[in-house]
Amino acid sequence: MRHGLDTGFLVAYEAAQHPLHTDSDALFRQCVSNGDDFALAPQVLAEFVHVVTDQTRIARPLTMDVALDRADMWWTAGEVTQVFPTDAAINTFLGWMKQHGLGRKRILDTLLGATYLSAGITSLITTNSRDFRIFGVFKILEP
Repeated sequence: MRHGLDTGFLVAYEAAQHPLHTDSDALFRQCVSNGDDFALAPQVLAEFVHVVTDQTRIARPLTMDVALDRADMWWTAGEVTQVFPTDAAINTFLGWMKQHGLGRKRILDTLLGATYLSAGITSLITTNSRDFRIFGVFKILEP
């Protein structure tokens, strides 16, 4: 099975001091052990770099160079498929925003969900299932 990765999961996996780090590592290892692979959209990497370099969010933030190296590692990993927003994803995004009456704080996750769905990804690994459960189309895995 292919799982779409959310920023929160990547941050928890990469930041040893994150409360969900150990559980994120265990979930990732279990997926790999099952023969699963992963999908990653570019917007996740941008948000990942933003978060892991922010000293107000991470006790020991990464330097920009290290964060970019980690993002590149994820982006080019053999078990990761790169997915991109398409016209179908944008149409789904706009439809979901209207259908569910979502506001500005839900824009990025809604676009991410639409991007994954348009690429045929129906399983997501996230630290915040609430962001995606509303759409009713994803199997959600949480650490």
